[in-house]
Order: sequence, then C-alpha cells, then structure tokens
Amino acid sequence: MDKRKKLIIFILAFGVFGLMNTEMGVVGILPLLADHYNVTVTRAGLLVSVFALVVAITGPILPVVFSGINRKKVMLLSLGIFLFGTIISIFVTDFNTALVARAIPAFFHPVYCSLALTVAAASGGQEQNRKAITTIIMGVSAGMVLGVPITSFIASVSSIEMAMTFTAAVNALAFLATLIFVPSMPVKEKMSYGSQLSVLKKPLTWLAIATIIFMTAAVAGTNSYSAEYLSKVTHISGENLSAVLFAYGAASIIGNLLAAKLLSKNAMKTALFYPIVMGLIFILWFFIGELLTPMVIIMALFGIMFSIQNNINQYWITSAAPEAPEFANGLFVSCCNWGISIGTAVGGLFLSGLGIKYVVWTGVLFLILSFVSIFLRNSLYSSATQLSK
Repeated sequence: MDKRKKLIIFILAFGVFGLMNTEMGVVGILPLLADHYNVTVTRAGLLVSVFALVVAITGPILPVVFSGINRKKVMLLSLGIFLFGTIISIFVTDFNTALVARAIPAFFHPVYCSLALTVAAASGGQEQNRKAITTIIMGVSAGMVLGVPITSFIASVSSIEMAMTFTAAVNALAFLATLIFVPSMPVKEKMSYGSQLSVLKKPLTWLAIATIIFMTAAVAGTNSYSAEYLSKVTHISGENLSAVLFAYGAASIIGNLLAAKLLSKNAMKTALFYPIVMGLIFILWFFIGELLTPMVIIMALFGIMFSIQNNINQYWITSAAPEAPEFANGLFVSCCNWGISIGTAVGGLFLSGLGIKYVVWTGVLFLILSFVSIFLRNSLYSSATQLSK
C-alpha cells in the first residue's frame, strides 16, 4: 500500500475514533451530566441509549441510501454534522436540546463507519485490505475503550465543557484532514437497493447477524460494568482505576494487530475458538476478581480479546455478504449497537439480581449462544463449499 493510501486509511480511522468517542465518551461522566442538566442519572442515560438506538435502527438503511453518492462528500457531511452536534453540546444547558444534538449525528454514524470500512476493503490486495480494515477497527476499538477514560479524565481535571471541546476538536481535525487529503471518490457502479437488500435472503447473513449481536453482547454485558466491578470487587479506585482502564485500552491495540494475523491465517478457526478462549477468561475473572495483580492481567487480556472480537464481527458479516459491502458494513455497525444495548440490559439484570460479582456470567451466556451460531455458520459454509465443487 503506497503512502497516500496509508494516509487516507489513517484519516478514516481517526474519523471513526472521533465518532466512537462521541458515542461512548459520555458514559463515564453521566453523573456529572445529570448534575449539569439538573436531571436524574437514569434520564441522563438517554444520551447513551438514544444514540445507540438510532444507530441500531438506521445502520442497515442509511448506508444503502447514500451508497450512490460521492464517498468524500458523504464523509464530509457526516463529520460536519457530528462537529455541529458536539459544538452545540458544549454550550446548551437544556437537557432536551442536548438530547437532540446527540440524536441527529447518530443517524450519520453508521454511514461514515460503513464507508470507511468499504474504502479500506478496496485499498489493495487481500492482505493489504485486511490490514486496512484492521486499522479502521482500531479506530472503533480506541473510541470505545479509550473514549470513556479520556473524557472522564478531562472532565475531572477541568470541566464537562472542556471534555466536550476535546470531542469537538477530534471531529474538526477529522473533517479538515478529509477535506484536504482525501481525494474525490465518485461511485463508479451503483448497486440497486434491491440487489443490496437481497443478501438478507441468505441464511449465512442471518447467522452472521446473530453472531455479531451475541458476541458484542457478551463483551458489552461485562465491559459496561467493569469500572464498578474493579471498584467494588477488586477495590481499585481513583487514579489506579483510570490507569487500569487506560491499560485495557492500550491492550486493545495489540488485539487489532493480532486479529489481522489470525484472520489472515485461518478466519474460521479464529472465530470458532474465540468464544472458548473468551469464556475461559470470564470464568477465571469470576474466581480471581478480588486479587489486584491477576485482575490487571485479566483486564489486559480482555482488551486484546475485545479488539479481536470487533475484527471477527466485521469479517463475519462482510464475508457472508461480499456482494453488498456497504450494506454489510452498515449491518455490522447496527448489530454491534444492538449487542451493546442487549448485553448492557442483561448485565444489569445479573447485577441487580445477583450482585456485581456475577455480571461476568452475562458474557458466558452470550458466548455460548455465539458459539452455536458460529458452529452453524461453519457447517453451512462447509456444505456450500462442498456443493460448489
């Protein structure tokens, strides 16, 4: 891959990081936002849940709608709306206005992410494509796992407004970099809406959808409550907690690099073994959660596995529907958000019913379901391959 293509992929990954940071960054400052807008923490949680719901619903639809328009123009539109929304969030004091300022950009979240992944998948040969996609997924992972501690840190040492200014600055830089360095990307051959939607007729597509939702729910069901777990069970707090969460985020970068090699070597075996390995980590987590040093190691492993999971999910859906890459990537974004919503809800049930220590069993439950869907996909894939010979 030449230097210009690498620069473009980096810019797209940075843009994805900005979008994911916008979505997830507020998670760590919900109590502060509740005080800021004079609402309950539960109501402040709508800033997260409404955003995720919009992405989950529009993920399969809007990337298809914008699939025939020059990709650079669509990227600039998406980033521009995100920038506008984050700037409004800095200054408004009314909660309902803030909620609208969050909800409108959410419509363009799956559009940008889908385009970034589609452009990466067409950047060169097969190995180069996988590396480019991994770079974009790294932006996704970094936004999800680093967005919370970064935003929380800025808000704690400065103010909520400065934390939101950081988010706006990231989106502004991504917009300017796209405007200056990304060339025009007209769509040469536009697929009809019907052709793209026809991939939903394939069982492989639906098995991929189920796998993404289950695997994302497995991680999100534990990840959403990891800070509280570390605080109450492992008794890590303050700066030490922030350090562990940052280490978790740093480990996710290693996970992306490892995922590219594993998927290139044998994608099917990687997917099949993932729930088993992740399940063992969760079980180990349950039994040694009170011990400081082992839990730091567990969190590092969790960060690595988190990123591997994102890469598997993206590969799983695009390999099931290679003829409609933008629609498939839109499904990837949508299903991840459904998985986050479902996993967080079920994790909350485990927490309220059994206690914070048992929240890791949310992950085990969904990993079992994901293993079943992966096994069925592998069996169906093998059968289809044999029939084609």
